[in-house]
Amino acid sequence: MSGVGDRKGTFKVEFLKELERKAQEKWDAMKVYEMDAPETGEGTPDEKLMVTFPYPYMNGRLHLGHTFTICKCEFAVGFQRLKGKKCLFPFGFHVTGMPIKACADKIKREIETFGYPPQFPQETEVVEEKDKSDEPIIKDKSKGKKSKAVAKAGAGKYQWQIMKSLGLEDEEIKKFADVNYWLQYFPPKTEMDLRAMGLRVDWRRSFITTDANPFYDAFVKWQFVKLKERNKIKFGKRYTIYSAKDGQPCMDHDRSSGEGVGPQEYTLIKMKVLNPTGKLANLGSKGVYMVAATLRPETMYGQTNCWVRPDMAYVACKLKNGEVWVCTKRAARNLSYQGFMETEGDPSVVADLVGQDILGVALSAPLAHHKTIYTLPMLTIKEDKGTGVVTSVPSDSPDDWAALRDLKNKQPFREKYGIRDEMVLPFDPVPIITIPDFGDLAAVTVVDKLKIQSQNDRDKLAEAKEMVYLKGFYEGKMIIGEHSGKTVQDAKPLIKDTLVKANDAVVYMEPEKTVISRSGDECVVALCDQWYLDYGDKQWKEGTKKLLDQLNTFSDEVRKNFESTLGWLQEHACSRTYGLGSKLPWDESWLIEGLSDSTIYMAYYTVAHLLQGGTYDSSKPNELNIKASDMTVEVWDYIFLGADLPKSTPIPKESLERMRREFLYWYPCDIRVSGKDLVPNHLTYALYNHQAMWPDQPGNWIRGIRANGHLLLNSEKMSKSTGNFLTLSEAIEKFSADGMRLALADAGDTVEDANFLTTNADAGILRLYTLVEWVKEILEDKTLKSRAKNPTFHDTVFMNEMNLKLAEAHDAYDKLLFKEALKTGFFELQTARDKYRELCGEDGMCRDLVMQYIEWQAIILSVICPHVCEHIWELLGRQESILNTAWPQPGPVNTTVIQQSEYLMDAVRDFRLRLKNHMMPGKAKKGGAPPPSVEAPTHCTVYVAKSYPAWQCTVLDTMRDMHNKGVTDKKALSVEMGKKAELKKYMKRVMPFVAFMQDKVESAGVSALDTSLPWDEMEVL
Repeated sequence: MSGVGDRKGTFKVEFLKELERKAQEKWDAMKVYEMDAPETGEGTPDEKLMVTFPYPYMNGRLHLGHTFTICKCEFAVGFQRLKGKKCLFPFGFHVTGMPIKACADKIKREIETFGYPPQFPQETEVVEEKDKSDEPIIKDKSKGKKSKAVAKAGAGKYQWQIMKSLGLEDEEIKKFADVNYWLQYFPPKTEMDLRAMGLRVDWRRSFITTDANPFYDAFVKWQFVKLKERNKIKFGKRYTIYSAKDGQPCMDHDRSSGEGVGPQEYTLIKMKVLNPTGKLANLGSKGVYMVAATLRPETMYGQTNCWVRPDMAYVACKLKNGEVWVCTKRAARNLSYQGFMETEGDPSVVADLVGQDILGVALSAPLAHHKTIYTLPMLTIKEDKGTGVVTSVPSDSPDDWAALRDLKNKQPFREKYGIRDEMVLPFDPVPIITIPDFGDLAAVTVVDKLKIQSQNDRDKLAEAKEMVYLKGFYEGKMIIGEHSGKTVQDAKPLIKDTLVKANDAVVYMEPEKTVISRSGDECVVALCDQWYLDYGDKQWKEGTKKLLDQLNTFSDEVRKNFESTLGWLQEHACSRTYGLGSKLPWDESWLIEGLSDSTIYMAYYTVAHLLQGGTYDSSKPNELNIKASDMTVEVWDYIFLGADLPKSTPIPKESLERMRREFLYWYPCDIRVSGKDLVPNHLTYALYNHQAMWPDQPGNWIRGIRANGHLLLNSEKMSKSTGNFLTLSEAIEKFSADGMRLALADAGDTVEDANFLTTNADAGILRLYTLVEWVKEILEDKTLKSRAKNPTFHDTVFMNEMNLKLAEAHDAYDKLLFKEALKTGFFELQTARDKYRELCGEDGMCRDLVMQYIEWQAIILSVICPHVCEHIWELLGRQESILNTAWPQPGPVNTTVIQQSEYLMDAVRDFRLRLKNHMMPGKAKKGGAPPPSVEAPTHCTVYVAKSYPAWQCTVLDTMRDMHNKGVTDKKALSVEMGKKAELKKYMKRVMPFVAFMQDKVESAGVSALDTSLPWDEMEVL
């Protein structure tokens, strides 16, 4: 694959894999990750840690991006175990929803259509176009932009080919026509891959979702019963993204493209055709209307014309009220699912048209200053947004003004489309809104300012549009109509309501951008009867905000994304009729969709090991001998809500109390780790549902959510189509588990996209192998002496550096900053060791100190690379597993000693450089004899200043003052230095000295600005 090619030798990788195999066998035998709640203990944050990762969807193998996020959980557990906490990391498998069912159906159809094995025709791959909105949409929706299907499969492939790309043979692929085979195949493969990386998971608690697992099915049904009792679930007609082909709402996880896309509301302006003629004649007695979708109803006062595209296909469609509307066929299809037509899904087309047929038509436009306006040609209208009919407001739309100006200035252009002068020339922009800096003809002002020449200056017009629309919305004021004097923000909804009540406009919905279902259908917005979670409920939203206030988001950006989502989130359809899932307990004709059955399932983990019977689908008896039918609402109420013990149940009291104890100990979930793209859906829904299920028990609310960015592979987006892609199993095969884990830890800590570099993974393999070999050498070295009672200066320095790096690694791990922990606790600690080894020279290193280094290094690194460290632990003769040891207790750090060592190293480096320069022979003159050789010096004289010169002290004092005020900009420092009279004659030397000291501050901190050292340089030298 691109950027991840084969390396020449694999000996070191195979060596590491063998260590990993042995370590994993040892841990499995010890059942080291199987965690049960103790008989006593309250499960406080000081006592336990529960971490979770959103259970992955089982339509493929995990890739390196999944693994990167999973590692955040993995490393957190590794560190907190060392800190003495009981740690639980459970892992489930999601199969709810439409994707698996749709994929299975596709395989069936492909066999029926193309035979077995299928012989597919050669086709051009379809690539989804980027959305090109005609108008900026003023809202803040932090949404994911990529669907699971696209992420896993790429666009435009047959399902059979997708399965082939997973390495499956034809005979195996045929079995996937049965949906149940997906549930049997991918979960164990995923567990196998995760076990191979040494994941610290309690696999007894694993399960699959849907009614294929009766216990989880009972749990989800209980949750929905409680939500309905608490009035969180409602029924009615709601606008939703809908697949006509599937006959049901199309949720995020049901889409092959368009995940995160919701319905966009427009105001549909009805412009009545005056005296319909030609193809518009005799279409109906209730009137013919050109209908235009707008996001800016407040601008309708400024209409001067209506735009259509001459070569675009349009239709005239008849509504159930008898009116005839002209729009694109795509818009008519959307309208037919929103209650406008006689029959749902039938756009009731009464005439097919092209734009040329409806040019020059006289219209009456609501609120317009002109009583009559005309349809005119605009060549840039797109079919994939709105209705294809566009209102023209040249005072406040740069596009409209540029196009109208072109028509006014170009008579041949008018003649080409049969547009008479009286349809264009009398119509000038009408002032309707005043905007600071732009006046009351904002579009005209900005078009002139940017020197836009015509409607073909697309880039400049896009810039102009952004300037006018955003500033107009936030700062504009109406200067016309009954709402004159009000801000645009205030007037917009009022004017829209006026238009709708007067029957001059209607509310129209369509998808924000193209949505394709997993069945290949282009979705519409439909008014559907459906059950929905009312996330827009004011009281519920306020309660969720309280939960967010106490949530640790580990980053301000993630918190802002949550706050933004709470701002716009409204209803979410929780039911569907197609796919896999649990049935709604009160209406079994509906299935619970995949974003709704996955909000509080973290609580189910706490008891899953007692119910699942060691299987994903609970198909074997469990240790408590409980049946799924025994898990009634009353039983779940007792376990999770603390209700009274059920009066009538076959489950023994001891078993009930054990399940209750497991929940009380492990819950809440302390850290949930996820990609940041799940913040606006899954993660926010989880917050809502925790608040709803435990409204008066904030102790059961999620404590922390750690979101990260996507993972790049070698600085490029991972993509199967380009070959720049690695599955988890491929990465382990190529780099070993610990080599991969080390590179993933080094990939990045922030919410920005991280970067997995294969060169780092290769270098990590070498580092780990070399570490093991070095430890072996040290253990065999009999020359190392113990000098604990009489440590040398270098011994003391190394001890302090170890204490410092141990403390720094601890703090980084505690904050979930694993790249930083790796840097301080491995790379920098090794650098300190190498320096110590070099400085000890012939005396050699202190054996006690080196053994302590090996022990500490193994423990620190075991969080990230546990297999190698387990092997080192065994080499040290330790009987217990390193996973069960404790984090070392560092001693006090004497920073003065470390500074003295760094000072000494700098001095030695300087001496060597001066000696090298001294020993270099001079250049021979042209044609002359070679210069004489330089005699090696026998000694040198070192001068030690007690303090800096006065002018440098002034610079240092000034820099310290400014640093304390947070000012570190070199330009600001330069300005401040220029104000100092005592520095005037040294100005040529001041800024180079400032730059030099800035570098020192970055490496050593503000203490580098001290004007004298706190120790005697002569003594150190």
